Amino acid sequence: MTLSKRLFDVALAIFLTVLLAPLLCLLTLMILVKDGRPALYCAERMKSPTQGFRLWKFRTMHPDPKDTGVSGGNKASRITALGGLLRRYRLDELPQLWNILRGDLSFVGPRPPLRQYVDRCPELYTKVLKARPGVTGLATLVYHRHEESILENAQSADETDRLYVRRCIPIKARLDLIYQKRQNLCFDLWIIGETLRRVLGSR
Repeated sequence: MTLSKRLFDVALAIFLTVLLAPLLCLLTLMILVKDGRPALYCAERMKSPTQGFRLWKFRTMHPDPKDTGVSGGNKASRITALGGLLRRYRLDELPQLWNILRGDLSFVGPRPPLRQYVDRCPELYTKVLKARPGVTGLATLVYHRHEESILENAQSADETDRLYVRRCIPIKARLDLIYQKRQNLCFDLWIIGETLRRVLGSR
């Protein structure tokens, strides 16, 4: 990560944290009142092939201590009404401003993977995780909705896992590596702007 990219991340994260503090408090209160504790969801993600970190989100599902793997159709029944709204506009990811300030994430980069997929695809993620993981990225813009459509009909954790490994990971990795080769501040600004445009105009 270049110094200019890190300075940009920190400056923007501080600005957004101050600007969005009332919204963050409101969403926390809404989750606590409507869905109970906890308001936040924390799970391990990887920022290098060997180094994990605690990724923070607003909780959008009913808790399940046996929960593993990526989200597919098999988890749809656990999404709360409020959680569906948060996911639609990606408001559930606002707590990741803390991860950006800590240096776990950048605003733009590959989405941080679960350890189980890094362990199963080490050669691929050794390349992908040369870039700091991000809240959004080229793969998110290009492939996120395709990934949702692929996984939404999966009826079990095993089926979701098979589809994700076979049909999603290779394509997302290819896009993440394209981003690595073309990475610069102007490209990052375009990705952030395009992400906001799509989220604000979503469905």
